[in-house]
Amino acid sequence: MSPRKSPFFELRSGAVDTLLFVVKTTNLEEMRAELTRRFEATPEFFANDTVAIDVRRLAQSERVPLADIAKLLDSVRMRPIGVVADSTQQAWANEAGLPLLDARDPRASKGNGDEAGDAAGKTIAATGADTAAATGAAPVDGSAAREPEPSAAAEPVRIGTSSQTMVVDKPLRSGQRIYAKGDLVVLGMVSNGAEVIAEGNIHIYAPLRGRALAGVHGNHDARIFCTCLEPELISIAGIYRTTENPLPADVYGKPVQIWLDEEKLMIAPLRLT
Repeated sequence: MSPRKSPFFELRSGAVDTLLFVVKTTNLEEMRAELTRRFEATPEFFANDTVAIDVRRLAQSERVPLADIAKLLDSVRMRPIGVVADSTQQAWANEAGLPLLDARDPRASKGNGDEAGDAAGKTIAATGADTAAATGAAPVDGSAAREPEPSAAAEPVRIGTSSQTMVVDKPLRSGQRIYAKGDLVVLGMVSNGAEVIAEGNIHIYAPLRGRALAGVHGNHDARIFCTCLEPELISIAGIYRTTENPLPADVYGKPVQIWLDEEKLMIAPLRLT
């Protein structure tokens, strides 16, 4: 047998898809309060997800206690696997005992926060209150949601689809889940507890009362269109919002479009007449 081959194991290069916890502050207490606030409403959303601590947004003179951040992430059931740092930060980042990782996510790099990310661009922003403004739109705080995996509890719905667009012409009840490789068009109500997921855009011509996740493989140009917005959760490219914060009156229960502006969800009324 060749010494390079073994029936018991292999060592090979590869890439692992993981969340980036992008640190933007050195104030650990503010970080703890914000992380707790965000995950109390959805404690299972990131349960057992792996995460890399990304410190590249910090100023050159700033340092953070990485071991404490790792414990903080573990307290919300996330699993830190390493640290992403630039060349000037690696000396102190290595002191925490976590492996140094390489990430090619332009959205997480310093100086590139406004660039569109690729499929690896799933991030959680670790900062205080974020604010944004856009004409005619409501800014929404959010942090990245992972691409949902099928769960045993979710009842599958099999619908005929083309290579580009999936059309669902029936209401979705609680526990049902739809996943579209391209765009998704739903002609019936998405009930509480139901979930629609698409790699492209989502169009819902009925009330949305469950969860809608568009652009799940990092498509930051994806949008959600809905004729009646009453959701449990909305998300685009991992940036999400739950019902923890009430929607503004001018969009709740109204026809809307939802898109991503940098790292914020924007919601604006749709003029249908």
